[in-house]
Amino acid sequence: MKNIPTDDLIKWRRHIHQNPEVSFREEQTSKYVEGILRSLPNMEIQKPGKTSVIGILKGAQPGKTVAFRADMDALPLQEETGLPYSSKVKNVSHACGHDAHTAMLLATASTLSKMPDQIKGTIYFIFQHAEEQPPGGALDIVNSGALKDVDAFFGMHVLPNFPAGHIGILPVGAASTAQDIFNLTIIGKGSHGSMPHLGIDPIVVGAAIVTALQSVVSRNVTPGEMTVVSIGKFQSGDAPNVIADRAELAASIRTTSEETRKMVETRIKGIIENITKAYGATYKLEYIPTYPAIQNDAALTSQARNSAAAILGGNQIFDAPMMTASEDFAYYRKIAPVGFVTLGIGNGAANHNPKFNVDESALQNGVKAQVQMILDYLNN
Repeated sequence: MKNIPTDDLIKWRRHIHQNPEVSFREEQTSKYVEGILRSLPNMEIQKPGKTSVIGILKGAQPGKTVAFRADMDALPLQEETGLPYSSKVKNVSHACGHDAHTAMLLATASTLSKMPDQIKGTIYFIFQHAEEQPPGGALDIVNSGALKDVDAFFGMHVLPNFPAGHIGILPVGAASTAQDIFNLTIIGKGSHGSMPHLGIDPIVVGAAIVTALQSVVSRNVTPGEMTVVSIGKFQSGDAPNVIADRAELAASIRTTSEETRKMVETRIKGIIENITKAYGATYKLEYIPTYPAIQNDAALTSQARNSAAAILGGNQIFDAPMMTASEDFAYYRKIAPVGFVTLGIGNGAANHNPKFNVDESALQNGVKAQVQMILDYLNN
């Protein structure tokens, strides 16, 4: 407890909050984090990429290797919180809490760096770039080989509308969804609005596709299995009396199992192919698989629960529902088992909302839980 840098935790979070940087451009954030890590005793530094940083702490005794990850990137979103330490960067803000993630992991690293005699093994503190933008920074770090010796990975994400400072234990197995995206261009034939028989209307084709896609979840997915197909973009035409020659659609698809993920992709492609053909149109489709679902390991999840309860008390631990969002933390499972938990930050706007904010009183509990999870994993 005495080693937790409580004041610095808030100072670090507010500095990062005021100076946000979007995915793959976290140059100043990376330098700031690296500077703090270099000031800590017993800490080694590794740079697996241009804007990612890993702090490595070796204990006094040999043992296992564990990693804890925080993401550092912000969103291309104008902040509307009115906070005195609001973002100084126009149209960029930490509206998903990555500033809190980074500050907490810095505080965790600071705390543990002062107690090497109590550490049996090696700890990797991963400060990751580009969680928000596929293909994601986690995949870069995994492919770099920097973490090949890690035996287990932990991560924590702040979530609003859960009690501040309470730790949410996500389900074993699918703890988040996989995300895929498609970009579709329907190519019709332009015409005057008064002469539709001379054209092929891409809006009509697109509307038929959107309607048909609603049946994928309701008629092809096993009832109760979380799956979402959301059309987020439908653009065509510029004038009321002109039939456009093309329409553009884009969608986000969320699934939890690889079997359903493949089935949904096949159904979507078949619907697009057959409907465009039926209307006499053509199309160009870009179907982009992005993040897989986080698959929480049973043993790590159980240990995370016990560790958080031991340091905070069982009344501050709750069973969190599966996250319907997606997370590139899932890629670390390519190396070793993973355990992902959440931290409640009180009532407020959702993640990715311009008014999103963090109740800073929650952050110290986040640090306590992280420290305990790491120590328990290495010492058990």
